[in-house]
Formats: sequence, C-alpha cells, structure tokens
Amino acid sequence: MKNNKIILGLGMFFVAAALIFLFFPDKNTNAEFDELKEAAKLCSDGKDKDCIEAFNSIHNGNSNGFNTQKTAQEKFGAEGSYGYDGFDPTNYLTTWNFNNLPEDEREKYYKETKRPDGSLLREYWIYAEDKEIEIAPGVFFPAWTYNGQVPAPTIRATEGDLIRIYFTNKGTKPHTMHFHGIHNSSMDGAMTEDFVYPGQSFTYEFDADPFGVHLFHCHSVPLKQHISKGLYGAYIVDPKNDARPKPDKELVMVMNAFDTNLDGENEVYAVNTKAFYYAINPIKVKKDELIRIYLINIVEFDPINSFHLHATFFDEYSTGTKLEPDAYTDITSMVQGERSILDVKFKYTGMYMFHAHVSEFAELGWMGFFEVE
Repeated sequence: MKNNKIILGLGMFFVAAALIFLFFPDKNTNAEFDELKEAAKLCSDGKDKDCIEAFNSIHNGNSNGFNTQKTAQEKFGAEGSYGYDGFDPTNYLTTWNFNNLPEDEREKYYKETKRPDGSLLREYWIYAEDKEIEIAPGVFFPAWTYNGQVPAPTIRATEGDLIRIYFTNKGTKPHTMHFHGIHNSSMDGAMTEDFVYPGQSFTYEFDADPFGVHLFHCHSVPLKQHISKGLYGAYIVDPKNDARPKPDKELVMVMNAFDTNLDGENEVYAVNTKAFYYAINPIKVKKDELIRIYLINIVEFDPINSFHLHATFFDEYSTGTKLEPDAYTDITSMVQGERSILDVKFKYTGMYMFHAHVSEFAELGWMGFFEVE
C-alpha cells in the first residue's frame, strides 16, 4: 500500500510539474514549484512518510492554498469543472452500436437482422453536423461531428456481417465516411465524386472485413481540416472464430487533439476528446481481470503519438488482424491511422497512470489513471 502511494505521489509530481511549466512560466509560481521540488526530494531521499505527507498536502490544496488542477485551469482560461455537452468519455469507453441508449431510442440509429447464413445485417443511421464541443473545462471547440459527438459513435460487427450505413450530411461542408477495411471502390468515400454535399444523403454498404480494430473518418478536402475538426471514429470487427482469451472488460480509446487557434498546431491533446478527463475521473477496473483496449491514433498535425502504461505490461495485437500478439511491452508508438488491441492485467491494486510518452502531449491533456480495486 505504501509503495502504491509513493507511485501516486510521483505521478502527481509529474503532472503538477508539467502543468506548471506549461501554464505558469512567470516568477509568481516559484513558491509553488519549490514546494513540489522539496516533496520530490523527500521521496528521492527515501523519506517515504514525509514524502507522502508533502504530496498529500499539495494535492489537497493545503500548502499555501495551492491546488494544481484549479490553478492550471484558471491560467488556461478553463475555470471550474466539465459541463455536459452530450458526450461522456466514461460511457464512450464501453459503448458501441448505440448500446448506451434505451431500446426505443437505439432503434433510431441501429438495427440488426439475422441473415440466412447466420451473419447479421447491421444498419446504422449516421449524420454529420457542426457542433461546439467542450475539450477542456470551460474551453469549447467548433467541431464537425458524426451524430453530434467526437469521436463518433463506435461501429462494431463480426467478420462476415453486412454493414449498411444511411449517411446524411446536416453540416455546412461536403463530407464523406471513409472506412479502413476491405470494400468496393464505390464505397470508399475518398474521391470528389463521392462527396456528400450539405442536405444530401448516401448509403454505404460493405462486408465487415478483415477482423481487427479499424477506424473511419471523413475524406473530403482539405483532409487535414476534416479530420482535425473531429470527423472520425472507431470501427471494430470481431473475428468469427476467436482464439484469444476472453476479456473481462473492453475499452475504446481514440487518441485525438485540437488546434484551437487554427495555426496548424495542436493546443489540446486527449484520449476521447476531453483533456485530463481520465485523470479527474479515473477508469475503474479490477485486479487480475483482463482488460482489452481498442487503441486508435487520429491526431492531426503531429507525425507520431504514443501510449505508455505505468507499472504493468500489455500484449499488443497490431491492427488486431492476428490472433497472436506481436509484442509484450508497456509502450506503443503510432503514426496517424495506426491502431492496436492491447490486452492488459493489473497485478496490484492502486492508481496507475497512462499517458503519451511525448511529454508535450501529456502536459497538454493526454494523461489519465486506471484505478485498480
């Protein structure tokens, strides 16, 4: 238990120090930063009890009134806590095929019908729409969305199912849906003749193939704008004959970012859109249960992103298109569009950080915690 607290304390130091360098470059932060340095020194000197007490004092806001999260948000212009813009990142982790909706509401967006060969026809009603979304507490972004959220609702099928998507463009620009998978060129949504203009509709239809974790996004031009504005989502295809261990919990994680001042560089980074959300609201899992993470990188403007998990390792299935893992590691790096399935178990209870191992991204919102019970 003591070691868990030390790990958490060091994690808090990492986040707090990063936030200070990011948000407080002026001399007014010297006192607060000195407190953090002193707390860190106690830990490195092996004075565990004093170390924990020092970090607890800072974390609880008892040290000269210092409160890392509140102060950082205020300096960033993001005062207070998250409101509700219709998107809950905790619910998103375990939602696919609109399974979070009551049945009568779900029928408006998803329907499945058994086919003679035992596979399913899966029908989806998806629309593009312009919508302002909250990406940090009190910070809003004029997004282009699928069904009013970023990332889009997750589409999930089994290998061999028939997917049919009734797509309507309710936005102000031409949009499409382009799926990473195997399909006919007429369903690719990538050429100018494939653009669906405002007020128009198009039906996409293709077999779910190959199995793995994939993605979809708008392929209208300029492509970087349509992706960076939020038109993307997860597309999961389960194998028909799955020889992998059965997970106890499955989580969808889309690594994304936002260019808030339109300068071609990102100012906010996240998993599932809201910066630091899983630091404020840790993901709750159980010790020794198998967690399967469907991880996708869709960050625009940066050539590479990464996922690092503290204090344990995971089996990585690159693209998820094989039934045997490619690596056993605690970090994976991805260019845009790359994705993997990560299978992980936590051996010990406690609080465990995950974040980008590009420090700038972590400092700007891309970090969180697993709370293991």
